[in-house]
Amino acid sequence: MPTATAKLGDLIIAQADTWETVEGNVYFPPSSIKEQDALVKSYTKSFCPWKGDAEYYTIKHGDTVVPDAAWYYATPYEKATNIKDHIAFYKSKVAVTVE
Repeated sequence: MPTATAKLGDLIIAQADTWETVEGNVYFPPSSIKEQDALVKSYTKSFCPWKGDAEYYTIKHGDTVVPDAAWYYATPYEKATNIKDHIAFYKSKVAVTVE
């Protein structure tokens, strides 16, 4: 069975055997977050016409700070309820793999 993993350097932030994929992004369920303390809520928000309002996390680990590296939909629109509270990571900021 494949596993999805989100890593920042050697830090595994999330790892899951089940996840949702939307528009090429892996959305990790809340229970798969291994380093909750590394995720710090950001003030950044964005809007998707079919998913709704996204909220963001900055990743902090030691001296490393990666602003707005992850996002989630707390109250998604009906077509995106399958990703409610799931967290996705920018692949340009966090290594996301499925193996």
